[in-house]
Amino acid sequence: MLDRVAPHRRVLLVGSSGGHLAQLMGLRAWWQDADRAWVTFPTDDARGHLAGERRVAWAHFPTTRNVPNLVRNAFLAWRVLKSFRPEVVVSTGAGVALPFFVLARLVGARTVYIEVYDRVDSATLTGRLCAPFTDLMCVQWPEQRDLYRDALVVGPLL
Repeated sequence: MLDRVAPHRRVLLVGSSGGHLAQLMGLRAWWQDADRAWVTFPTDDARGHLAGERRVAWAHFPTTRNVPNLVRNAFLAWRVLKSFRPEVVVSTGAGVALPFFVLARLVGARTVYIEVYDRVDSATLTGRLCAPFTDLMCVQWPEQRDLYRDALVVGPLL
């Protein structure tokens, strides 16, 4: 599915908790053998999904229209990217992805954005904001390809 970014072995997975994180979990066959780190919100579902993971950074939320948390997450992104040094950053959104994608460029990491499965008629705000910083845009439905030029259809992750 993500063969274009396959032999990368240091993967940073970034996503909001809830459905965004569940979709990243749906990529388990792709990331399970990778040296990986996670960034998400410290919610009960996220703690459950990531129990046993060695590297988890808890992001600040809410992110929607919250400039102080955007700044906090930018500092978090810088720390995580500099210390973990991923080859690729993969995200399903939402707002927490933006500072990681912008700063990934500065550390030479590739970026893969996967648009969420439930937005078929219009692009998400995070997808539109991250697109200029995305090396590979993936969508889960063929109809979403109209929203992003050169997107790769990967199929539903859930």
